[in-house]
Amino acid sequence: MLFRQIQYFQKIVECGSFTEAADQCHISQSAISQQIRSLEDSLGFLLLIRKGRSFEVTPAGRYFYEKSLPIIAQTEKLCAESRKIALNENAVIHLGYLKNYGGHEFRQAVMEFTKKYPKVDVQIMAGTHEELYETLLNETSDLVLNDQRRAFSDEYRNLILTEHKGYIEVPEGSFMASLDFVSVEELADQTCILVTSRGQEETDRDFYRDILGFRGQYIYAYNMEEAHMAVLSGKGFLPVEGSVDSTMPGILKRIPLYRNGKQVYRRYCAFWKQDNSGFYIEEFADILAEQFAKEQD
Repeated sequence: MLFRQIQYFQKIVECGSFTEAADQCHISQSAISQQIRSLEDSLGFLLLIRKGRSFEVTPAGRYFYEKSLPIIAQTEKLCAESRKIALNENAVIHLGYLKNYGGHEFRQAVMEFTKKYPKVDVQIMAGTHEELYETLLNETSDLVLNDQRRAFSDEYRNLILTEHKGYIEVPEGSFMASLDFVSVEELADQTCILVTSRGQEETDRDFYRDILGFRGQYIYAYNMEEAHMAVLSGKGFLPVEGSVDSTMPGILKRIPLYRNGKQVYRRYCAFWKQDNSGFYIEEFADILAEQFAKEQD
C-alpha cells in the first residue's frame, strides 16, 4: 500500500490538484485524500498543508517528492521485468559491438547468454565508435561494447571491461613481421587500413590521426575480412585491439604497437543507459565481464 500511496502523492504534486489527481488515478477525491493522510501518518510528518481547496507542499514533502521519483520509476521497472521472467514471456535485447575489435569475448558472451536464456531474442549490430554511441542516444541499442573516447557520463552505466594493448597486423614474412615491436612514429610513411562504416571514414581517420598519432595515408575497409585481404595484398597495416592471437595464424602476424616508448593501449567498456537497466541487460553485462576476466586470467 505504501508504494501506491507514494504514487498518489506524486500525482497530486504533478497535477496541483486533489480532484485532477483522483481522476487520473481512477479513485474518488475522498479516497485519495485518505491515502495521503495515511502516508503522512506512516512517515510521521506532513507532506502537504491544506488550504481550503488548494494545498502547499511542505519542504519535507518537496524533498520526499523529488527523491521518490527515481525510486518509484525503478520499482515499476523492476516489477515489469520480474513479471516477464515469471510469466516466461519472450524478450528482446539489442546489442552492439565495435566492428574493428579483434577479441572473441563478445561472441563468447552472446553464446553463453543465448544458452542460458534461449527464449530471449538477441539482436546484434556491429558499428564504429560513433555509430554505437548514436544507437545508445536514440535507444536502438540496449548495451554496446565500445572503446572509451569520451569522459564517462552519469546518464550511463560505464562498465570497464579491459585495457587491451594495441597491435598492428602485417603479412607473415614481411619486414615488419620480423620486428619485436613497431612505433607509431615509424609508421608515418605507411598506409593505415581502417575498418569503418560508410559515412564514418573522416571521423575515424581524425581520431586515429589526431589522438593515436597515425600520420600516414589511409584507406578504408568496411569489415574485418576486407581489411585482412587489404593487408595480405600489401596495401598497408591494420591497427587492431583484442586478444593477441591472429584470426589468420601463419598468414598474418600481430606486432606490438608503441608510442613514446610505451605500448599503446585502449580501454573497452560496456555502456548502457541508467534508465534502461533491465534484468537481461545486466545479465549480459555480467556474462560479458566474465568472458573478459577469463581472457585476462
